[in-house]
Amino acid sequence: MRKGKRYTEDEILKVLKEIEAGGAIASVARAHGITDQTIYRWREKYGGMESSELKELRALQAENQRLKRIVARQALEIDAYKEISEGKW
Repeated sequence: MRKGKRYTEDEILKVLKEIEAGGAIASVARAHGITDQTIYRWREKYGGMESSELKELRALQAENQRLKRIVARQALEIDAYKEISEGKW
């Protein structure tokens, strides 16, 4: 893979599985054109995760973003109602 390429989460899991299968971190990193530190960072974030768990994590993150937008919208509406009720319009 070329330098500066962004790896997908599925690709990251494949690299980590190579290491779990007994590959040395240095040789796996060299084969994929990444640094050892990148593997350690990925391992910290995605270590032990399966692809099904990754899909669930993505779904939860999307739901969390949706709920945050709803709360922000409601907070704006509440502020607008307060201004209207105080006669500041």
